[in-house]
Amino acid sequence: MKSGKELNREYLERPKLAGVFQVKNTATGKVLLGSSLNLEGVLNGHRFMLKTGSHRNKTLQADWNEYGADNFVFEILEVVQVKEDPNFNLSDELTLLEMIWLEKLQPVGDKGYNENSKIRQV
Repeated sequence: MKSGKELNREYLERPKLAGVFQVKNTATGKVLLGSSLNLEGVLNGHRFMLKTGSHRNKTLQADWNEYGADNFVFEILEVVQVKEDPNFNLSDELTLLEMIWLEKLQPVGDKGYNENSKIRQV
């Protein structure tokens, strides 16, 4: 059996998925669209902030409080497919996915919680 230190090290050394995600209000259909070089970490952050009432997006937080956690889903929409090409640029590939999903979902305004088209998060 592995020690806590070994398990922690393995967790930290796992490859992180980069891609596009959404936090969707299933009652209204509104979405918060985002992207990150660390999808798991950013989705956990959104869940935590919403559960503790401290999300920086006040409209999303208000809807979470009104509709409840059961009416929200956290989904990975697309993951960047890493290529072994020496010219491959993860950030550029993520930018391309961002543009595609922004056009598809249009999450700014009435359809979503995004305040603008800058969706990349740390």
